[in-house]
Amino acid sequence: MARAFLFVLDSFGVGCAPDADRYGDLGADTFGNIRAACADGRGNAEGLRRGPLLLPNMQALGLLHASALSHNASLPPPSTIGFFGAATEISSGKDTPSGHWELASFPVSTDWGYFPDTIPSFPPALTRAMIEEAALPGILGNCHGSGTGVLEAFGEEHIRTGKPICYTSVDSVLQIAAHEEHFGLERLYALCQTVRRLVDPLNIGRVIARPFLGETAGTFQRTPNRRDFATPPPGPTLLDRLTERGRRVIGIGKIGDIFAHRGVTETRKGAGNMAMFDKALSAMDDAADGDLVFANFVDFDTNFGHRRDVPGYAAALEAFDARLPEALDRLRAGDMLILTADHGCDPTFRGTDHTRERVPILGAGPGLQPVSVGIRATYSDVGETVAAHLGLEPVGPGTSFLPQIRGPRA
Repeated sequence: MARAFLFVLDSFGVGCAPDADRYGDLGADTFGNIRAACADGRGNAEGLRRGPLLLPNMQALGLLHASALSHNASLPPPSTIGFFGAATEISSGKDTPSGHWELASFPVSTDWGYFPDTIPSFPPALTRAMIEEAALPGILGNCHGSGTGVLEAFGEEHIRTGKPICYTSVDSVLQIAAHEEHFGLERLYALCQTVRRLVDPLNIGRVIARPFLGETAGTFQRTPNRRDFATPPPGPTLLDRLTERGRRVIGIGKIGDIFAHRGVTETRKGAGNMAMFDKALSAMDDAADGDLVFANFVDFDTNFGHRRDVPGYAAALEAFDARLPEALDRLRAGDMLILTADHGCDPTFRGTDHTRERVPILGAGPGLQPVSVGIRATYSDVGETVAAHLGLEPVGPGTSFLPQIRGPRA
């Protein structure tokens, strides 16, 4: 029986979503624009990285050709060790749950609820309920903002007053930042659970706990103890289908949170991409026949995309790429590894939000052919390919590309 490994480079889009203009994202291209910035020096940072973007292992899997496909361009015939393509999102929105659920064969066909870019952003009834039900002295923020920006603006007042910092963005999200020691980590989690219930009627995708440490605006730092309280997928995903058949789904990073811990049999977390890579490698070692290891590498999005940090994003990609051979070397007969993403977050683009983009499909496995799988009409093609590889019947709406990549002995 086969095993499957699905690695999501959170926000690593390759541009050219057909409906990007609808989202105000025409011209966004996370990979392409980072690559261009590195080529002309904008991706340089003293002590971090310099020169062109070097991703030899992902390029060997077909990254440049996946990008060219997304742009309806062509390159010379590839000489790759893996299969490659680009997938188009059909879900509403451009957020983390939508992208991951669609990758797991369940696109989101209805619109999420969003909070307006006004001050205050939250309806008065919601704010009152948060304060009353959680016995809070009040809240701070109540606005659209970035994670680092709200800490600088409200962090010291939060410590002084005990009021949590509540903010949102163009995504369907309500984020709550609070000090791990002065406010308390478990208290923050309990508050987020209360707020999760309160925003359910508003169809808000996620409530996110954003704990931090430090005593002054210049020393505040978010900790790795973030937790997402997501609304569960409204129907069965690839993860549900696997666990119902007794297979293990090992979630790395925030996968468990994204799926509201449904269909995930085990969660392993680490602080940062490299720790997450260690967890993913360990899970590959532990995975049995029929299992799925589903990993999210969040640093690309949280630390670099949203912060519009081009050198940081480029360095993180190069660090990931350097470790990719460790995962490829663990593949045995019957295995499949796919690298992809859930949306874009172009660090060269305006604003600080996700960008509507196609995502790469890069994969390999013993006996799987190094061919183009073309432009896929939905991210769900990834999920249906994994399902077919693991012996599940198709459910749609995605279409498996397994027949294209399966060799005579695969």
